[in-house]
Amino acid sequence: MNKLINHTTRATRDQASRLKNLIEDISLCCQERVELFSRKFGLTPAELRSLLFFKNERYLTLTTLAQRSEVAKSRVNKILEGLLKKKLIERLDDPKDSRVKLISLTPAGQKKTKEVDEYMTDMHHSLFLTLNLEDRKTVLSALELLRTSMDAVKKRLE
Repeated sequence: MNKLINHTTRATRDQASRLKNLIEDISLCCQERVELFSRKFGLTPAELRSLLFFKNERYLTLTTLAQRSEVAKSRVNKILEGLLKKKLIERLDDPKDSRVKLISLTPAGQKKTKEVDEYMTDMHHSLFLTLNLEDRKTVLSALELLRTSMDAVKKRLE
C-alpha cells in the first residue's frame, strides 16, 4: 500500500511540475503577444494593458488602475502621461470629491481600445480554427476548470 501512495504522490508531483511548466510557457506566450500588439498599435505594453482596463468601465481612478495593474501609483501616473500625450485618455474632476481625478477614454481611446480588443478576438479565433470542434470544447472546459481550481487555491492562501 505504501508503494502505491508513493507512486501516486510521485505522479501527482510530476503532473504538478508539468502544469507549472505549461502555465509558464503560456504566460510567456501571452507576454510576447502583448508586446506584438503594443508595437502594432503604437503603445507600450503597460499602456496597452491600462487601456484594456477601461473595456467595460466609463471612469477609473488612479488608485483603481494601480490596484488592477499591481504597480505603484507613481508608475501608473507615468503610464497615464503617455496615454494623455497620445490623446487616448482624459482626466476629469470627480464631482463628488474634488481631490479625486477620474480617468476616462477619449473617443480616440475608445476607438483604439475597440481595435485592440477586436484584434485580440480575431487572434484567438484564428487559434481556435487550428483545433477541431471537440478539441475546442476540451480546451475551454479544461481552462474553465483550471481557473476555478486556481481561484479556490487563491482563497485558501489569503
